Amino acid sequence: MNAATDSAPPAKPAATCRVIRPAGTYDGKQGFAYVGGISAESVGAEKICMMLLTIPPGGRAKAHLHQDHETAIYVVSGESETWYGHDLSQHATIKAGEMFYIPAGVPHLPFNASATEPCVAVLARTDPNEQESVVLRPDLEAMSP
Repeated sequence: MNAATDSAPPAKPAATCRVIRPAGTYDGKQGFAYVGGISAESVGAEKICMMLLTIPPGGRAKAHLHQDHETAIYVVSGESETWYGHDLSQHATIKAGEMFYIPAGVPHLPFNASATEPCVAVLARTDPNEQESVVLRPDLEAMSP
């Protein structure tokens, strides 16, 4: 027996396609409840995470950023507003059918200004772990409306 081949680590199982039927929610550090989807936790994803978010009427996240990971958002219904930038001085309104991109490390604070309509969005991040890269920024809370 060759010592070099005897101590080799076992081969990683082959990746396979999976259907995810979301069941239940989890509370994110940002202050919202998320419907879990595709992640390292659910399917062993290595470079992506995708979840569903409903921002209730008047709902507001905590100021935060995703360190080293990009975020892509598609608004399915309703409307979301986001304050973003190093001092949250920039603003965007994202409506149903529109997409929003947040670069890695950019502080942001999404909210739903509607008093009656929820905002439903699909979120995808380059971090396969649902909450791993979330960094809260309480120092920016006073800067947001």
